[in-house]
Amino acid sequence: MEKVTDHTLAAARKVIAVHINYRSRAAQRGRTPEQPSYFLKPSSSLTVGSAAAPSTVERPAGCELLGYEGEIALIIGKAARRVDIEDAWSHVEWVTASNDLGVYDLRYADKGSNLRSKGGDGFTPVGPGLIAADAVDPAKLRIRTWHNGELVQDDTTGDLLFPFARLVADLSQLIMLEEGDIILTGTPAGASVAEPGDVVEVEVSAGELNALSTGRLVTRVEEGTTPFADFGARPKTDDMQREEAYGSREAAGLPAHTQEAPAPILSPELKAKLESVCTATLSSQLRKRGLNNVSIDGLTATRSEKRIVGLARTLRYVPNREDLFTAHGGGFNAQKKAIDSVNEGEILVMEARGEKGTGTIGDILALRAQVRGAAAIITDGGVRDFSAVAAMDMPTYYANPHPAVLGRRHIPWDTDITIACGGTTVQPGDIIVADADGILVIPPALAEELADDSIAQEREETFIAEMVQQGHSVDGLYPLNAAWRTRYQEWEAGKTHD
Repeated sequence: MEKVTDHTLAAARKVIAVHINYRSRAAQRGRTPEQPSYFLKPSSSLTVGSAAAPSTVERPAGCELLGYEGEIALIIGKAARRVDIEDAWSHVEWVTASNDLGVYDLRYADKGSNLRSKGGDGFTPVGPGLIAADAVDPAKLRIRTWHNGELVQDDTTGDLLFPFARLVADLSQLIMLEEGDIILTGTPAGASVAEPGDVVEVEVSAGELNALSTGRLVTRVEEGTTPFADFGARPKTDDMQREEAYGSREAAGLPAHTQEAPAPILSPELKAKLESVCTATLSSQLRKRGLNNVSIDGLTATRSEKRIVGLARTLRYVPNREDLFTAHGGGFNAQKKAIDSVNEGEILVMEARGEKGTGTIGDILALRAQVRGAAAIITDGGVRDFSAVAAMDMPTYYANPHPAVLGRRHIPWDTDITIACGGTTVQPGDIIVADADGILVIPPALAEELADDSIAQEREETFIAEMVQQGHSVDGLYPLNAAWRTRYQEWEAGKTHD
């Protein structure tokens, strides 16, 4: 079996790494990609390690979270450009072990490129042995990682989201894969953090009893001593980065998230308070708090006589693109998932970009939302089957009727995210209040005091209306000056006594 040498690394023009590619890792991260995604590591990050001659890696001075990730590395032996999946594996010459090292302390500075966080010198050890790609089944490789002698990763390529041939073919559609290029194929669950003095070992094997093996790729961690310069990004981290680096809150030594269900944001008492006041009053109280852009504008209600209060659920449509609609528009798509998961008393708010040239909801799905107990549907797009939707007891707020189907202009894309609707931002869990005057979006943290102050304001306005009815001028009365406030307090005391 051949060994990885400095000559091997010198031939590597580029190093391409895959983000998430094992089901176990996707489950750990809580997200499963629909397509593979990649980032580049500089070839200067490559180094060779073995049990006999371990490589060393420096945890940069000031950094806390040097993450290790045992991975299978593919080395291209024959140039590949626009190859098919069936032919892709023939362009891979060697398989070896790799360790995709990186410092989570610098992730914030790269916004996805990973250049600072994963591109450091020595951050891509590979080796020590090479397994001939034509001698193995790429679907039956095993990857194992040891941290200070403890086995922490043990998975096979049967757990892949995207088989290796697909990665090669996919990359080759836009990028010439050249002889010597290296593809890091993702890490399974179990990746964690190494401290100075720790030893990380990675091995790839294949065949019965793991007869074919790269041997153990050994890397020792050292503490860096040269601080970062003051003209660039400095290391910084937080509990979210610690959790991602270690793989769990428990492994990172962080307190577990509470398992108790949080108290409902919209209690029956708060809902009743908000139902008792007008949106005009709520709007004035929001304005006093500096919130002016909290109304969903330009929509009409099918049941304008109703006052609704509920928690927002959200659905976003993106502009139709035929190739994407094929993948996202049919079947149990995001629109149907949103409708089928809305709960009693919730309000489904749709972002349709103000596009009026098609429907975004029709009679069948509106009926399903009503059956599930939705308080309302709000869309800044069109409504199909308008007569049937308008006849429902559940209000729908809409821009206009339109007969065209959704796919003319929209793709239902995702749910329960921050969206824009009718000129304002709506987040899942925001409180929506609507009546004949319009629709307001209320931040949950402000709702209780907002309701109480609105009730107090409407009590004052009831007194003012009575005084105007009696013939008094609004000068000094609206708003109340000191003299009129005294009279209001007397009036209020009398009402309370009564």
